Amino acid sequence: MKRHRLGQHYLVDQELAGRMVSYAAIGPGERVLEIGTGRGTLTRLLTGRGASLTGYEVDPVNHEETVRALEGTGADIRLGDAFEATPGFDVLVASLPYSESSAFVDWLSRAKFSRAVVMLQEDFIRKLTAPPGDRDYRGVSALAQVAFDVKVLERVGREAFSPRPRVNSALVSIAPRRVVTQEEESKIARLFSLRRREVAGALAELGMKVQGDYGRRRVYSLTPSEVHEICRR
Repeated sequence: MKRHRLGQHYLVDQELAGRMVSYAAIGPGERVLEIGTGRGTLTRLLTGRGASLTGYEVDPVNHEETVRALEGTGADIRLGDAFEATPGFDVLVASLPYSESSAFVDWLSRAKFSRAVVMLQEDFIRKLTAPPGDRDYRGVSALAQVAFDVKVLERVGREAFSPRPRVNSALVSIAPRRVVTQEEESKIARLFSLRRREVAGALAELGMKVQGDYGRRRVYSLTPSEVHEICRR
């Protein structure tokens, strides 16, 4: 699948790419992962830091060009989908296709890592950080807030990409809080498919045992810790 079909807009702002690498604070001996090497703007800056670099790219043309450009650097640039390969890593640095944002959160919530610096769509970041009861509060909000601490580092204008996207982006740092199992993740998604239902009724419909008194509360009012406790049981 071509990257433009995944909603990819290539990062072309060299200064911004440099700041992303600085935010990542990569140390010698660390395992660095880049998802979506694209045309290598970030990839070139991630080499030569005493760390091992693995990059994944789904577009064969971009992959071939990046491999040629980084020949002799020791970088391992692979053709394929990192979400399917599940590589081990300490630090993640990535400018992701917008269409892959939800899949990325699902995947990262199951990973063991130290930190991540990621470019995401600004609207999606609002969902990640939305509080209970907010109109943007969704299953991905609860999952992200259970699994991570997310901090907005800076907002990014459309001119940083080519072609220019129709929406604004932002750069975030992500620190792990806990690993969420795939079963828990699936239950969170199922529970929030009934987000406007009363908690007891939603759990009964899903065949999940009701424990505790939630009164007339709706699913969308549950805190991330309450959601995780329900789904962990």
